[in-house]
Amino acid sequence: KVVMTIRFLTIICVHRGRPEPLDLHLGMFLPTLLNQSSPAQLEAFFMPAWNLEIIGTYAQTEMGHGTHIRGLETTATYDPSTQEFVLNSPTISSIKWWPGGLGKTSNHAIVLAQLYTQGKCHGLHAFITPIRCMKTHMPLPGVVVGDIGPKFGFDEVDNGYLKLENVRIPRENMLMKYAKVEPDGTYVKPPSDKLTYGTMVFIRSMIVGESARALSKSCTIAIRYSAVRHQSELRPGEPEPQILDYQAQQYKLFPLLATAYAFHFVGQYMSKTYHRISGDINQGDFSELPELHALSAGLKAFTTWVANAGIEVCRMSCGGHGYSRCSSLPDIYVTFTPTCTYEGENTVMMLQTARYLVKSYKQARAGQQLTGIVSYLNEPQSRIQPHSVSSRPTVVNINDLASLVEAYKFRAAKLVEMAAKNLQAELQHSKSNEDAWNNNSIDLVRASDAHCHYVVVKLFAAKLSEIGDTAVHSVLSTLALLYALHGVALSSGDFLQISQRLKGLLSELRPNAVALVDAFDYRDEMLNSTLGRYDGNVYEHMFEWAKRSPLNHTEVHESHHKYLKPLRSKL
Repeated sequence: KVVMTIRFLTIICVHRGRPEPLDLHLGMFLPTLLNQSSPAQLEAFFMPAWNLEIIGTYAQTEMGHGTHIRGLETTATYDPSTQEFVLNSPTISSIKWWPGGLGKTSNHAIVLAQLYTQGKCHGLHAFITPIRCMKTHMPLPGVVVGDIGPKFGFDEVDNGYLKLENVRIPRENMLMKYAKVEPDGTYVKPPSDKLTYGTMVFIRSMIVGESARALSKSCTIAIRYSAVRHQSELRPGEPEPQILDYQAQQYKLFPLLATAYAFHFVGQYMSKTYHRISGDINQGDFSELPELHALSAGLKAFTTWVANAGIEVCRMSCGGHGYSRCSSLPDIYVTFTPTCTYEGENTVMMLQTARYLVKSYKQARAGQQLTGIVSYLNEPQSRIQPHSVSSRPTVVNINDLASLVEAYKFRAAKLVEMAAKNLQAELQHSKSNEDAWNNNSIDLVRASDAHCHYVVVKLFAAKLSEIGDTAVHSVLSTLALLYALHGVALSSGDFLQISQRLKGLLSELRPNAVALVDAFDYRDEMLNSTLGRYDGNVYEHMFEWAKRSPLNHTEVHESHHKYLKPLRSKL
């Protein structure tokens, strides 16, 4: 019952459409406690958090590291003499940065930190860390916490920073459902190192559905307005037609409408898949966790990129009125845009998916039978290519959705194969794995994108078989065909290989890139950017800028008693 209620609350947070300070408490803090706590920890922390005695956030991202979570610098060092962990932010770049609700609202945080015990680092683990006094709401000793200042949207949320200076927490505050530290400091490793990132996988799966909602809202506004707005003349002397009658307007909006439906069905699939695999994990079956991790990362990136661009197209299709906040489109865009970055920057997400695809490709070539969504890599090229005859171009029936699904499958298989072979070729030239990966990152991202595009088309087509109503089936079939054909039109360049010369030019320009922008001669005062400073001291000035935020001029003692305590008493 509790699990279902948390899922419901998380969905409500996402559907509500506007960010609020308790979003991370509901959407990340509670699910992490539920999924990664031992029975004793559930009893100690979960019900107080459920009753809002504990208000929590999820502190992972640091000022200097975001998506590359293995690079996080915050440390948790076990002291067996006191059976405590000592948490530290050893550098300015290790300050936790961005967690929602951290600046003023939360009194606890789940802190992701590098675990040190018995002189050895065991990687990232999660720790329940008190940050404010439960009675006064003032920061605890060793805790430096505040608001990071204004952002591009999300004005309602107190995104915060957290600096930990020798903060001690009991051994029992390490989330220990899977990994454990015994009283003497002995480390017990988890069944899978990916279990630490379970909350991120959950949120990424949810974001796929949010992409559908944001895009569908934008399409609703733009298409309704296009049916009301009259503009120009198709023929002299005749009344101005609805702008929805113009083919150019239809070409802007109808593929996005089809995309919104496609993403809606993919969001349903991701939600079901996540909960099914989570159930398997709770039963001790971790076999599908790598695929879930790869799929959620890739589809999160694919859907948010497309939806983000689509929202802007909808806004511009409404003409001048689309600039007004009364249209709601600017707010939808500002609220949705961060999804391209949080819970994993999209390019890095695509590369994570690519790593899984390349590994799967190698397994298939070695004779291992793949299952799940990558099973198409089992098929020999002669079987993957639809209707092919020797070296003739591929023939696809553009009126047959099944034929288009096969074409997408072929495209994905070929781009995965090309990326894997190019990677192997780089390695044969005595280059390190890291250099080979970097030198093929364009091909790898394209392979992931093609894989995700195939998954979306495949799932859209599969959904049609569940539609019994003939009229509804007919309309959705038209939408699915439009989505598939529009994607072919946009991706036609995949039939041409990226020029090696183009890649070479990127390498040639790299040594001079900073000098070339310095040549514009923008002074720091003109740019007014902590990120674009000439001296490169980015993190130091970000921290100073955040501390100057008006929200950090006073503590929240009065507002805590005025707002948070009455909220708790009602619950």
